[in-house]
Amino acid sequence: MRHATGGRPTWTKQRLVATKYKYKAFISYSHSDEKWASWLHKALEAYRPPKGLVGRNTPMGRVPERFTPVFRDREELATSTSLGEMLTDALRASACQIVICSPRAAMSRWTNEEILAFKRLGKAHRIFALIIDGEPGASENPETADLECFPPALIHELGEDNELSDIRSEPIAADARPGKDPKQAAKLKLLAGMLGVGYDDLAQREAHRRQRRMMALTTAAVIGMTITSGLAVTAYLARLEAEEQRRIAEIEAETARQTTQFMVGLFEVSDPSESLGNTITAREILDKGVDRIDEELADQPAIQATLMDTMGTVYTSLGLYDVAIPLVAKSVERRRSIFGNEHADVAQSLNHLGEVQALKAEYDEAEKNLREALAVRRNLLGSESPEVADTLTQLAYVLTEKADYKEAEPLIRESLDIRHTIFGESHPDVADSLEELGLNLFDQGDLDQSMTVLQQAVAMRRETHGELHPDLSDAINNLAYVMEAAGNLEQAEVLFLEALEMQRRLYDEAHPAVATALSNVAYIYHTQGEYDAAESMYQELIALRKSVLGERHPDVATLLNNLAYLHYEKGDIAKALALGRDVLDMRLEVLGRRHPEVAQSFNAIALWSMEDGDLETAESLLREAVEINIEVHGEDHPDVADSLSLLASCLVAQERFDEAYEQAGAARRMYVAALPDDHWLTAVAASTEGAALTGLKRYAEAEALLVDSYTVLGNDANAMPAFVEEAADRLVSLYEEWGKPEKAAEIIAMARE
Repeated sequence: MRHATGGRPTWTKQRLVATKYKYKAFISYSHSDEKWASWLHKALEAYRPPKGLVGRNTPMGRVPERFTPVFRDREELATSTSLGEMLTDALRASACQIVICSPRAAMSRWTNEEILAFKRLGKAHRIFALIIDGEPGASENPETADLECFPPALIHELGEDNELSDIRSEPIAADARPGKDPKQAAKLKLLAGMLGVGYDDLAQREAHRRQRRMMALTTAAVIGMTITSGLAVTAYLARLEAEEQRRIAEIEAETARQTTQFMVGLFEVSDPSESLGNTITAREILDKGVDRIDEELADQPAIQATLMDTMGTVYTSLGLYDVAIPLVAKSVERRRSIFGNEHADVAQSLNHLGEVQALKAEYDEAEKNLREALAVRRNLLGSESPEVADTLTQLAYVLTEKADYKEAEPLIRESLDIRHTIFGESHPDVADSLEELGLNLFDQGDLDQSMTVLQQAVAMRRETHGELHPDLSDAINNLAYVMEAAGNLEQAEVLFLEALEMQRRLYDEAHPAVATALSNVAYIYHTQGEYDAAESMYQELIALRKSVLGERHPDVATLLNNLAYLHYEKGDIAKALALGRDVLDMRLEVLGRRHPEVAQSFNAIALWSMEDGDLETAESLLREAVEINIEVHGEDHPDVADSLSLLASCLVAQERFDEAYEQAGAARRMYVAALPDDHWLTAVAASTEGAALTGLKRYAEAEALLVDSYTVLGNDANAMPAFVEEAADRLVSLYEEWGKPEKAAEIIAMARE
């Protein structure tokens, strides 16, 4: 809920980053069909889309210059009980999946598991089949079931429980069986689907390209018969081209070889005592790898920079930001020295550096690096590319954390437009941008539009991901966040608990995503008065977040702020004030003075100072909070109303009724414009306005406001008890001053009930 008195206890909003695919495709196959897999792997990675198609935006993304890399595993998994981590990560990092279909593949447990895992990632529409043997649909007849070429996971759709249902799907397949598609045609059919272009268009362009090559060869032959020197020049140029291509291939092969060798070496334990007979941790492996990058790859700066960037992003995903930042920064330096400033790899590392700096709350540095990455990507890739959309999203997140909501909004909308153009109306990346837009609208005070957009995002997540996915959990959490702020506490609780249950199924208990979901549930317990349970959860979460983020991070401050409110609601003003001042110091240090969370801290400390009798301090803090909120949000935002409503209460306590009446009325009008009808926050402002009218001896006007506000507050379970009691006291004071003691007695009796 949003407290009229000091901002509300808050929690961390989820901010999502669009998926980036490392691999163009993942080849799934039975190892009995190794020859076909090897051929297809080489054919795809050697393929260069026609120049006329390169850069075109399609539903599958931007057509690349080359269809590489393609992932093909080379290890049997007969002794495993589940997909290996490497394969699971590769499936997640692959834009498409190709299934080589044969009776062997249909009976392969691991081929089936790979398809199932890919579908559970929400990418069923990106699965393509290559039939090399057997019969599609043969399993429908028991007599021909052994001839079935499609694995069960390819034939059947996922149900709501994320398991295979009885509903049959229609696999998209190229057919390379004898008498069907020639190999070249089958390859082009797969490529057409994965690139998102028409097969006829691709085939005609490919034929045209071959025809041009043939004409060039024919012309060269005719000229060669008449001009011997021309033949020599042609041969010489061809030899140079071949040598250049061989050189590039050798560099790429060497890069891949050394990278693979390096990564494999990370898992070698030369001294068995290193692990003391136990399995060494992932952190130990990563730290060992970082030490080796500088030592062993000094003469290979390109590989060195790539590994620094990769390892830095891994550390980031583990929440080890202090280790990740210097590593990715080194990658930026290396890549600049090799490629100069205007290069895609430099932009990639700058983008990664900005991401991790933002997570560490180093917002100014993050903004600088992301703006540079955006400029380079626009220049190299054009304005409508997935990479540009990704950087726009990251930059908008940083501006949001700096409270520049209006500046962030056009960046989010541009990213949304780009993703609509590239991916169509329903896509995970489109859902990302919808969530960012919904949260931005919330930050700007438009709760109705925010809820509408976030509901669209949740529906799209369910459509594209199914019912169990981390992105769906984040989307549900975001919607609950806004619903709670709008006063829909029951719906918010249901959504928060759904998000927590999903996160626990996806991650272990120590994962940051679980911590965020737990903090939201702790807050719900808090608002329902289950203080002991909420306090225990807050303390545990604060220790966990400090261990990951450090002692002085905005997310840690948010949890401490919630705990301070809890102490206030338990009646311990001294503890609330002490914690509140710590939170304020932390927010001023990390966020600067011009930030809405700093204004929230001013509100909270002012509230508790008023309870402690220090009205002068409270008034000073509240006037500054009003100024900050107006500067950040404009003059009609609910956060401005929060500070004005509390300032009006402070002025009533000082018997400065004229200004109190003016400020309370302004707050009430802002709440009416922003919140649902009969919201308890509006009632709090109306109660304060009524108290000011009582002080001005305008009793009839005061009665109308005080009776209505007391009725709303008394019937709303979301209203803080302190405000209900205050409304009752104000109504009693009105009747006593007005000379209606019987009415005052009635209110006292009702309050006691």
